[in-house]
Amino acid sequence: MNVPITNPFRIGLRQERVIPPQCLVIFGASGDLTHRKLIPALFELFKQRRLPSEFAVLGCARRAWTDNDFRQKMSIALADKVKEDPQAWEQFSSLLFYESVDLQNRETISKLSIRLEEIDRLCATHGNRTFYLSVSPKFYGSGCQAIAEAGLLNDPKRSRVVIEKPFGRDFSSAQSLNRLVQHYGQENQIFRIDHYLGKETVQNILVLRFANAIFEPIWNRNYISSVQITASETVGVEERAGYYETSGALRDMVQNHLTQMLAITAMEPPGHFDPEAIRNEKAKVLQAARLANELEPWKCCIRGQYGKGGTKNFPLLGYREEPGVNPNSTTETYVAMKLFIENWRWQGVPFYIRTGKRLAKRISEVVLTFREAPVHLFDSAGGTPTSNQLILRIQPDEGATFRFDVKSPGSGMRSRPVEMEFSYDESFGEPSDEGYVRLLADAMLNDTTLFTRSDEVEAAWRLYTPLLELIEDSPWQLPIYPYESRTWGPAEADNLLAKDNLLWRRP
Repeated sequence: MNVPITNPFRIGLRQERVIPPQCLVIFGASGDLTHRKLIPALFELFKQRRLPSEFAVLGCARRAWTDNDFRQKMSIALADKVKEDPQAWEQFSSLLFYESVDLQNRETISKLSIRLEEIDRLCATHGNRTFYLSVSPKFYGSGCQAIAEAGLLNDPKRSRVVIEKPFGRDFSSAQSLNRLVQHYGQENQIFRIDHYLGKETVQNILVLRFANAIFEPIWNRNYISSVQITASETVGVEERAGYYETSGALRDMVQNHLTQMLAITAMEPPGHFDPEAIRNEKAKVLQAARLANELEPWKCCIRGQYGKGGTKNFPLLGYREEPGVNPNSTTETYVAMKLFIENWRWQGVPFYIRTGKRLAKRISEVVLTFREAPVHLFDSAGGTPTSNQLILRIQPDEGATFRFDVKSPGSGMRSRPVEMEFSYDESFGEPSDEGYVRLLADAMLNDTTLFTRSDEVEAAWRLYTPLLELIEDSPWQLPIYPYESRTWGPAEADNLLAKDNLLWRRP
């Protein structure tokens, strides 16, 4: 009998869980994230029939738009998707409403309360509300305060707040922000979002490990010699220079996306599959993680900045030539570092993480390299024996590759590496959902599994505090190394692994 391949995460979302009647309130509705990610994700949920019939979206921003203005703006922003299914868009757009709101103005917040009551009656949303703060990080605390003081967070079962990254700029600011938002709402009402956790392939790390008896017994220091986590981009800062100049790759990517991938890769098996059990294990990993050299952190971290590149016909600007960037900027667009996790499972195993803009290829992956065979009985076709590797491809070609040696054809006994592939598209016949599709559904379902808890956020910031302090207080000890656009970063990052007789994987 043929048993179809299934994904328990996808089944759980599409077949078992039903989003209750809901009004999703988006603060910052005139911004880039709303028309580029949030509304497309909600439209996708609508087309998949995963939204309840009693549903509404209330966009909020300071601009004096009407409901029709908001609908028209979103229609233009999603023009390609609207053309694909105009009838679905017509039905979905009727659920879009707009209210001019300034989170710093109590009068407009009072009007918001009245408008929400009207929408409750009109769309039968039963007072269930998800507030999404797609605003500047400086308004996260005051935004939660304004919503709470209007009485909109009184019922933790019917109201919640989704907060975008970055959640703080360092350990102390994250602590302060946590105290502030927890003063106005319970921890189970605060959904700190990291869209990487919405990716099917990140969630698949859990399934791969804990649903297969062949992997978990060897997922430890006895069999794994090193782990590489990479998130590389081919684009530059594009139109984000204003934000990026105050952030850099360490705050923009490492502290959240890569650190969450680290936590999921290294966590212990939870006692059972529920949100708090999973988040408990992730928090333990981050609390046990440390820089490879905390006393001299410059020896385990490399910062880089992309320079000019491309071709004569298609030249690429260097970071300092980008519009809005300080021509003397010392903001890093590349980071590579070495970490250890001081616990029983991972003691002594180096974790190497790297991220960068304008690199040679767009890819996010986790590479687990296994220890070499204790005795090399066979000659290798490549001249040197190769280690087994498990490569978890997060994006763009979602799937996994297992690399192992087999006998090379011929009369001799020589080995050569081959790869066994798993592809989401080929196995399931459909592309995986974009991260925001999953995470918006989970937030409206009040499911915190894939959202970051307060202790996780603080542990992640604490981990990188020595580097952040070094950059601010003694930047000459952690210099910026230039690298040409569309390469794999500065040579110094290669030297970081060469000290351990290792190489970065270059797909």
